[in-house]
Amino acid sequence: MPLSEQVESSLIEAQEDLRNALSFAARTEKPYISKHIADMLSNIDNILHVVPLLEQVEDLTDEFGK
Repeated sequence: MPLSEQVESSLIEAQEDLRNALSFAARTEKPYISKHIADMLSNIDNILHVVPLLEQVEDLTDEFGK
């Protein structure tokens, strides 16, 4: 099941906010703070890019399974 438009747009907005936070954290916070913010960005990016791939795999599995 693909991500709904609302979820996808919310994740994209969250990425924008996290990039902003990462920018400030890189200048003022300890490195582990920046690392965890970057991890969150990476996890959101993975969700946005992996879900369509999983959809394609499911479609192929259904196609070949019939």
